[in-house]
Amino acid sequence: MKYIEFDSSKKYDLILLGRIAVDLNPVDYYCPLNESTTFKRYLGGSPANIAVGLARLGKKCGFFARVSDDQFGTFVTDFFEKEGIDTSRVKRCENGEKIGLTFTEIKSETESSIVMYRNEAADLKLEASDIDEEYIKQGKALLISGTALCESPSREAALKAVMLAKRNSVPIIFDIDYRAYNWKNDDEISIYYSAVAREADIILGSREEYDLTEKLIKQGMTDEETAKYWHSQNAKIVVIKHGKEGSTAYTNDGESYNIKPFPVKLLKSFGGGDGYASAFLYGLFEGYEIIDALEFGSASAAMLVASHACSQDMPSVEAVKDFIKKEKEEYGEMIARV
Repeated sequence: MKYIEFDSSKKYDLILLGRIAVDLNPVDYYCPLNESTTFKRYLGGSPANIAVGLARLGKKCGFFARVSDDQFGTFVTDFFEKEGIDTSRVKRCENGEKIGLTFTEIKSETESSIVMYRNEAADLKLEASDIDEEYIKQGKALLISGTALCESPSREAALKAVMLAKRNSVPIIFDIDYRAYNWKNDDEISIYYSAVAREADIILGSREEYDLTEKLIKQGMTDEETAKYWHSQNAKIVVIKHGKEGSTAYTNDGESYNIKPFPVKLLKSFGGGDGYASAFLYGLFEGYEIIDALEFGSASAAMLVASHACSQDMPSVEAVKDFIKKEKEEYGEMIARV
């Protein structure tokens, strides 16, 4: 059953709004960050990674963003262009703001962390005037990353994009994407997250992220209560992730679909969420059944936590299908399905 109809006449499969950043991942991993001396540079930022993931899967993406007016800004825009992502709405900052940097720490196969540098971050300087209606009308859907809501003027730009998408019947995808940096308090988080979630057709988040979103609505909701509430607003699909325990997609006809992670040898414990989102959304664009879209997303996530990079290692459709086939041959046909 299709829960959302995507207009096939549109130029872009997905238009995204949010941060483009730079990741610095240690080459000398399995030690604390203070002992790492060598790092490899990648394009980063959750919505940017999702855009690359979809591009690798053959989808056309556009993007609203601000980046630094320096060589890092050139690096990320060049990377996007090589992947076939439209950069016509990716603008350079004008007052010296710098692109966000993320240093990652890989202590062991199961213990990783990140350190983010986001003071005066370029992505948060996106202006409402940077958002134009004609561009949004060219997308089958619009994705808002929750990090864009943490500070003005980026939050007003995001809210304007949501309003224009609603006015033009463009489905809205909300990737909650919580990062503690830049937020002032939990009340502020709940106010802005819930404002976008109420308008979204698809919501993606962890249990912690939904708890933050719902703080001023009702605390302590179960997954089922969370899904029911957001379905009563506008959502057609509510995805709740529980890390190693898997994830569940709740649909507005009362059904739910569960998926478990594919077994892999971990290199790091981060990066899988963006692969999951891009591959799951690919499945929806392709008209997959919900459980098949979840399986595709889970496979991509597993591939990424076993690799060094996120954006650079986003897989192709063929690679994901081959991975699923090999995993099922080794572990059983229903390995990822509950």
